[in-house]
Amino acid sequence: MQMNFRIALAVSLIVGSVAFAQTPRRAVPVVQETLAAQIMLDRVGFSPGEIDGRSGRNVQEAVAAFQRAHALEASGRLDPMTWRRLSERAGNHPPLVSYEITDADVAGPFTPDIPADLMEQSKLPALSYRQPLEALAEKFHASPQLLQQLNAGAAFGRGERVMVPNVAAVDPLAPAPGSRPVGKLVVSKATSSLTIQDNQGQVLFHAPVTSGSEHDPLPVGMWKVTGVQQMPEFHYNPALFWDANPSHSKARIAPGPNNPVGVVWIDISKEHYGIHGTPEPSRIGHVQSHGCVRLTNWDAQRVAMWARPGTTVIFE
Repeated sequence: MQMNFRIALAVSLIVGSVAFAQTPRRAVPVVQETLAAQIMLDRVGFSPGEIDGRSGRNVQEAVAAFQRAHALEASGRLDPMTWRRLSERAGNHPPLVSYEITDADVAGPFTPDIPADLMEQSKLPALSYRQPLEALAEKFHASPQLLQQLNAGAAFGRGERVMVPNVAAVDPLAPAPGSRPVGKLVVSKATSSLTIQDNQGQVLFHAPVTSGSEHDPLPVGMWKVTGVQQMPEFHYNPALFWDANPSHSKARIAPGPNNPVGVVWIDISKEHYGIHGTPEPSRIGHVQSHGCVRLTNWDAQRVAMWARPGTTVIFE
């Protein structure tokens, strides 16, 4: 069955490249199985986090979550049955597509130099993307390094065609009118993941998270969503950070995707805690946080589409 998937993948790439044959296009790169799996998992709502073509814990947890949701053995391995079910759910789409970089993609404004120090960040008028490549990478849920690997020699300028992961431009996972109501958001310390579940416990969405640390453990318990804020400011209070510089004081940090809480803040009834994005998508699921639940910006936006005031949030 895995060999059948490889054949189908090759065919889909040929079909995709033929569709672009009338105008010059960048050659379709060879797609490895891990990269194809990451893209398909993202499309069906079992996010591997940042798409980078590399296997690891985030991919394994996403595969295991998909398997559990589809009555398969939750091994975390891409066995033949999982490949078949995943490819069926993801649809007959090539894993990579050609994309023409638009005026909006390169218009900015950008913030090329962002210091690590939060007090220095507070002096900036915005924490925008550093450059078009970073903005494009987030748009297609990928690492900048992956886009560079897929497009050797690309300048990522206006009008240039590049190969990108085929993630949905309009998110098919957004809740439609009359869709199943969300029962709860569940954050698991054991799997470093967040799942959105309906009232019957069926998983509607899965994503890797960074949550808590030895100094700021995840506050296990049941909470409620109290509000959702897009493009939030970050109000830095060094008293809440065990490792803060003693010379720091309270400060306001301007909004933007490179703001410490990213592009969205989902407030919960636990004081000083929330679910939010991040300026460092590559670190999600791999490092500890200062207590809050962090996702990639695109996954945080997906969660925000489901979260409503009063939605149950369980930390376990």
